[in-house]
Amino acid sequence: MDAQTLYREEILEHYRNPQNFGKPKNFDVSSKQSNPFCGDEIEIFVKFVSKSEGAKLDHLEGVSFEGKGCAVSMAAASMLTEQVKGKTKKELTKFSEQDMLGLLGIEVSETRKKCALLSLSVLRDCLGSV
Repeated sequence: MDAQTLYREEILEHYRNPQNFGKPKNFDVSSKQSNPFCGDEIEIFVKFVSKSEGAKLDHLEGVSFEGKGCAVSMAAASMLTEQVKGKTKKELTKFSEQDMLGLLGIEVSETRKKCALLSLSVLRDCLGSV
């Protein structure tokens, strides 16, 4: 089995059994966006904490998502929520589109890039609101 096949299997697994799926009872901020070209819709919920006394809310303690869409957008949201837990806002602002595409591990066509990057765009919206 080659690497592409393994990554495709991982994407399908995240699509069928998304991690961190559902709206939590407690969160600090949320954002929702859609991709009108294919109907993907993602809403991300984040909860921040401060790791030291007197510090700003700077660590992402919890993150989850709800939505609907194609396998690429749902898997990307699931993989992203797993990747960013516990990170600081500073670390998250450095997480690039290339990093996001790298999580998927497959070559993504230009038309599918919007699907693959939708959850990152929503997370960035959340970060801008805190």
